[in-house]
Amino acid sequence: MDKVIDSMMFGSTALDYAVTYAPRKTLGISVRPDCSVEVKAPVGATLEEIRLHVRRRAAWIYRQQCYFRSFGIHTPARKYVSGESHLYLGRQYMLRVVQGGRGEVHYRGNILEVDCRRKDDVQALLCAWYRRRADIKLHEYAAPLVERFRRYGVEPAGIVLKEMSTRWGSCTPSGRIFLNPRLVCAPRVCIEYVITHELCHLVHKNHTKAFYELLKREMPRWEEWKMKLERTML
Repeated sequence: MDKVIDSMMFGSTALDYAVTYAPRKTLGISVRPDCSVEVKAPVGATLEEIRLHVRRRAAWIYRQQCYFRSFGIHTPARKYVSGESHLYLGRQYMLRVVQGGRGEVHYRGNILEVDCRRKDDVQALLCAWYRRRADIKLHEYAAPLVERFRRYGVEPAGIVLKEMSTRWGSCTPSGRIFLNPRLVCAPRVCIEYVITHELCHLVHKNHTKAFYELLKREMPRWEEWKMKLERTML
């Protein structure tokens, strides 16, 4: 069966889908748990007919993707071997494992190099490196945003990195903001979206209309960056 990859915009969100042609009479759309979308089309269907059908079902597709994403943050299984792809600040790096015994991690060009004594050390060294980079970059990106929110008379009681399986960030009633260190894998604008979202909770505790009005004022394209985060980190 032939397969065609296509995409369309639903508001500010890009809906990517794969079209598979088969001996059938009707068009069918399915959304998988990984949020990928497949359109099964009759052999004689034109691309315009398919796009029209997808456009009519776009709201449903978006709801299904949101439903599957609500189950949490998905982490692809890693083997930590040379040639594997790893993200850092939204950019893909190819992992290179070198056995030299220095226990160091470096990145240059598109290579993320781990120099280790034993191959079994790669995961621990890389995870520790990510944690150190998250501590640096997330606080660096948060600083100007915290300064900006002082205009509303608020300031976080602290910004702390915390491993979370289902959330990118959270804000406690006392004003303490927790950020998932895995955010360091995402593009800067996506990290800033999460921080801005949590800072808005210092002004409005719940997801009220006023909360979203403030979020829109501080980050007009927040929905686009939210979806980019989910697509990048799925």
